[in-house]
Formats: sequence, C-alpha cells, structure tokens
Amino acid sequence: MQKTGITITFPDLPGCISCAKTEEEALFMAKDALGIYIVSVEEDGEELNLPSKLNEIELSKNQRAILVEVNMPLFRDSVQSMAIKKTLTIPKWINDLAEKNNVNFSQVLQNALKQYLGLN
Repeated sequence: MQKTGITITFPDLPGCISCAKTEEEALFMAKDALGIYIVSVEEDGEELNLPSKLNEIELSKNQRAILVEVNMPLFRDSVQSMAIKKTLTIPKWINDLAEKNNVNFSQVLQNALKQYLGLN
C-alpha cells in the first residue's frame, strides 16, 4: 500500500503542523497553520522565532522547503470575525416561546452583547 499525503511543518515553529492531499491544498493549509500559529503567539504575548534561511534547512529526499507568506491583517480580521460556539442555558418557557416565534438565538445574543458592552 502506497502512502499518500503531504505533511506540513515549520522547523522554527514547534507544534505548527498540518497536512494535505495535494500541493495546492498543502499551500493553503500551510498559510492557515502559519496564520493561526502567529495569532496564537501574539495573543499569548510571546515572541515569534525568526525564520531560518531556506538554504540552511536540512531536508531529506522526500522533503521540500518553500516560503509561506500570510497577509496577517486580513488573517487577523478573519479570526476575529470567526464564529465561536457557546453553550448556554435558558428557561424552557423562554426557549419554547422563542422557537415558536422563529427567533435566531445567535443573532439575539450578539445584539444583546453588543448593547450590553456599549458597542451599538
């Protein structure tokens, strides 16, 4: 059985790993993994390691080194607008009435939080 797939690693970024089936998908996944890693490092207040030079990275026969570039302002914006699943509890009678009135719970909660936080 032949193994297929591409493993994506960043030698200077421990734990920054992804995988893909095709080269096109690998580039997309590499950019995504790098962006997520950088945002995580920034949120933790840590410093990012400087990248090694391509000609200084030791590769085995089946490995390739490429430069990966991420537009961080756009990536940060996409991370900030990403939907986060929250679990909450409400009284059954409110749930029943809201469902009967086709309430979009997510939208109501977002609007209420914006109002509560003074973001309107």
